[in-house]
Amino acid sequence: MLNMKQVTKVYRTDTVETHALNSIDIQVSAGEFAARMGPSGCGKTTFLNVAGLLDTFESGSYHLDGQDVSRLSDSQMSRIRNEKIGFIFQSFNLIPDLNVYDNIDVPLRYRRMRSKDRRTSILQALHTVGLDARKKHLPSQLSGGQQQRVAIARALVGEPKLILADEPTGNLDSQMAAEIMELLIRINQEGCTIVMVTHDQSIASRAKRRINLLDGKVVGTLTEIPVPIMGVAEYTGVKAQR
Repeated sequence: MLNMKQVTKVYRTDTVETHALNSIDIQVSAGEFAARMGPSGCGKTTFLNVAGLLDTFESGSYHLDGQDVSRLSDSQMSRIRNEKIGFIFQSFNLIPDLNVYDNIDVPLRYRRMRSKDRRTSILQALHTVGLDARKKHLPSQLSGGQQQRVAIARALVGEPKLILADEPTGNLDSQMAAEIMELLIRINQEGCTIVMVTHDQSIASRAKRRINLLDGKVVGTLTEIPVPIMGVAEYTGVKAQR
């Protein structure tokens, strides 16, 4: 699904050159749930921006779902983002003046879908995240966990092949975080590839594979049995035994 080879991203000022990504090699298979880990400033957000075609890079190659997306125009990247990628952000990024239904509708409008088809997709996404009864609510009328569920529904509504999640539980308490992770795992089990960026070990332990990043380089990867979700009382992040 995602194949980066020797990808380098450099930020430059008049006096400083920072290698946010330093010749990284990353492969994520279709249907996988992978967590990218690392401390602040290690390149996690830059990786997400490049993976999501929100930013370009200096050198290397990037294939997404079998297509070389290394050197595309802005319009080509926008089209692929809309068709193949769903985004989930730590701060939810909902439009405050739009209700839940209309927030989820935004990416579909760019596809110029018929209103009837959009409605079917939106209601299905709402049902998936358990917010059928909240479709007319504004974001300000929802809890943090509910707002993140709306953001997940918005990511899902276009039936993306890849979901990129940036600290999806970072603004939530432990109970809400456990519920959001349970939802993401269920979505992954239904076939959607998920790449999640986090610095939280307990959250990363729910993924099938962890990729560690430090100073713009991949410094290790670990495949393990994800910690099962058994309820808030067991939400400790302890590794599952092999």
